[in-house]
This record gives sequence, C-alpha cells and structure tokens, in this order.
Amino acid sequence: LIQALGTGMGRDVFDLGKLRYHKVIIMTDADVDGSHIRTLLLTLFFRQFPELVERGHIHIARPPLYKYKRGKVEKYLRDEKELNGFLINSSLMNCSIHVGDEIIDHEKAKSLINRFLSYKSTLMAYDGHFDTELLQRLIETERVNSDHFKSSAALSEIVEKLQKYFSIEEVKSLKRYSFAIELDKNDVESSHCVLKVSIKSPLKQKAFKLHHSFISSLEYSDLMNLHDGIKKYVYSKFEIKREQQQTRVFNCLSDFADMVLNEGRQGAYIQRYKGLGEMNPEQLWETTMNPENRVLMQVKIEDAIEADQVFSLLMGDQVAPRKEFVENNALNVKNLDI
Repeated sequence: LIQALGTGMGRDVFDLGKLRYHKVIIMTDADVDGSHIRTLLLTLFFRQFPELVERGHIHIARPPLYKYKRGKVEKYLRDEKELNGFLINSSLMNCSIHVGDEIIDHEKAKSLINRFLSYKSTLMAYDGHFDTELLQRLIETERVNSDHFKSSAALSEIVEKLQKYFSIEEVKSLKRYSFAIELDKNDVESSHCVLKVSIKSPLKQKAFKLHHSFISSLEYSDLMNLHDGIKKYVYSKFEIKREQQQTRVFNCLSDFADMVLNEGRQGAYIQRYKGLGEMNPEQLWETTMNPENRVLMQVKIEDAIEADQVFSLLMGDQVAPRKEFVENNALNVKNLDI
C-alpha cells in the first residue's frame, strides 16, 4: 500500500507531491466483517497518512447488500432499510390507505412500517441480554424512565404492576417472572436502585439486572422514541383500497406491515451478498466500481478520529472499557455471517 501510494510513510519521509492516486477508495464487504476491516484501514490512514484524510483523498465505496430480481426487473439495494423501502413501494402501488377516518400517503405508510420494523428488531436484539416482553411492558405501558430507579418506592409501584400483569400472562406464556429491588452497589453515592429479574419457563431459565444506567441510556431513549412515533397506529385498523378489488382490512400495524412486505417479496428473488466475492465481475463493476453508478463517501477527519478511537479501545491494554464496548455493541449487531 505504501509503495502504491508513492508518498512514503513517516514524518521525515512523507511527500504529498509524490502521491500517485488522488482518489483512494476503500472497498470492503457490506457486513460486520467489512466494517471491521474498514475501521482498521481508516486507522492506518489517520495515524500514518493524516494529510491524505485532511485533503479529501480517502473515500469509502458503498457496495450493495441485496439484489432484488423479479421478472426483468433487477435492483441493487445498499442495506436492509433500502430493501424494505423498495418492497413497500412495490407493494403499495395504485392503492389508497385508510386508517380510521384518516387517509395516509405512501411516504407516511413507509415511515410507519420502517419505524415499526426498527422498534421490533431493536427489541429482539436485546432479548438475549434482557427479555423482549418485559421491555415492551416497560416502554409501552408503564413508561418507565430513569426517575423510577432513583427510589425503591417508585420502583416498587412499577414492580407491583409488572407482577400483576405477568401473573395473568403466565397461563398463556408459561413464563414465571420474579422481581426484586436492591441498591446499586456500583453507584452507592446516588442511591440508585437495581431491578433483579428472574424468568423461568419449561425450556430455560434466565436472570438479569436492569440498571439505572441502561434506563437512562441513549439506546433505551431511542426505543421510547421509536414507539412514540408509532403508538397511535399500533392497534389501529388499516384498510387498503384498490379499484375493482375488494377492500383488505388489517386489525393492527403489525399485520399491515407483514402483508406489505410479503406482497413485495411475492414472485421475487432476493439475494443477500455476504461479500464482494459473491458478485461476478460484471455485477461488481455495475454496482460498486463504475464511476457513473457507484456511491462514494468522502472520509472526513472526524470519521478517521472516530475509527482511531474505536481501534484504540478494541486493541488497547485496558480490559474494562473494551469489555463495556463489546457488551454494549453486541446488542446492536444483526446479520452475522457465521
């Protein structure tokens, strides 16, 4: 790489005037592994070739993650959000959408479905660490926030409601919930409480703690905001009307979203690329390398600084911050190619 760039490396050797390529493009797979490799390369450029970053020579290619094919129609899509948007548009052509007395346009329908999908997928990402049903109850019904964890009295009221609800649900779910409140030993000065949760079912047992730090986190706030954006429509009746066709009725947002996405997939072949190597040369040229079609992101110094900080955290000698980073971000990882 150093030889190809031609600038040399190091404070006393580097010569920008000898740069052979004025557009250096990082092209990696559109998955988690690709993101890791991109972070390593950005760190190298930031630490050893900072002038290339500062002068805008470093770019990132955006290869597609999906290919949609239906009949003669072929479409490459960068990520899951773009795929869902395309499926929604395909499904809702030539129809009107009624929610009660309100007629919503296709953009609003797309926004609602995307918010709903983001909310559900984020909840599911936390299921391995916490419990989806409990988080839903905390967010959708009890509206639990960080203030509830500041006193045992406030948290006790929430626990009482949770116990009452889950004792009724136990008949259907066969899951038994137990709750206990204790002081946070890691945060003695502020006297925050911790909610200990134990769940028993015929298949497995799970135990975890809910801390004030999670309830006051940006991730939990994002979940609350996602739900706030859809709560008016979660249990609304949706009607789809098309000329010369029978009106289709759906009793909730979940059923409506499922129908729209399933209809968009009907008769289509959707391929998810695990890596650039799965594309043939013509596809790679058409989607990622052709200057007329490709999507490039110019790397700014802020991007390189962030990559360097992540790299230092993951590869450094400090175990505690690395463990915290991995635990926090493991909840957000989807589509691992293993």
